[in-house]
Amino acid sequence: MKSNGSSEGLRELLCQALETEMGGIEVYRTALRCAVNQELKKEWQEYLEQTENHERIVRELFGTLGLDPDTETPGRAIVRGKGEGLVEAMEKALSSGKKEAAQLVACECVVEAETKDHLNWELIGEVAKKQTGESGRALKAAYEEVEDEEDEHLYHTTGWCRELWLQSLGQPAVLPPPEEKKDVKTAIGAARAKASRRPKSPGAKTASPRKSSGNGGARGGRRPPSRSASSSRSART
Repeated sequence: MKSNGSSEGLRELLCQALETEMGGIEVYRTALRCAVNQELKKEWQEYLEQTENHERIVRELFGTLGLDPDTETPGRAIVRGKGEGLVEAMEKALSSGKKEAAQLVACECVVEAETKDHLNWELIGEVAKKQTGESGRALKAAYEEVEDEEDEHLYHTTGWCRELWLQSLGQPAVLPPPEEKKDVKTAIGAARAKASRRPKSPGAKTASPRKSSGNGGARGGRRPPSRSASSSRSART
């Protein structure tokens, strides 16, 4: 590591990253109790399992870098408090007895948790580009293993949150969201997926195709005489 400052900064980042993963596990466990949509529930179950694996990966980084995973820092304590607040918010929503409302709260809580988680891994990836030796290799390997999954967690759940909110407002919604259907894993991909959404209006009717006959669609199957033909007959008479 280049300096004591950069070493301390990396330790702080990894402490916050570990706490974020630990809190994220509790966030997903609670969010699953709030989920009503079965497709969303299935997705969050997958994300929970991936987050448990992400916690394991961060702990391995501590071991490789010779750091103590139980190290307490002011930033880590704040991350822990935020995670506990998200779980508390979902518990409060569940206690209201309104399942769809609790699901919306859970979506927002997951997006908040994943926004911090995504930032952590983005920063780890940046550090990995500069680090050398065993620590650099370990950081890079961890980042590459987790990156796509973290992108999916954030962008897909953001799409679910938007569409479920629109549905609750009586607006046309696309479920599953386009981010899910297109399996986006980049900010650009998420923006394009959002721009491509084509919700169906409730009660919209599809126009029936206009029937046409073999003779141009005139009533009785006969084509009306042209003006020139009528003029020609008048001249002959």
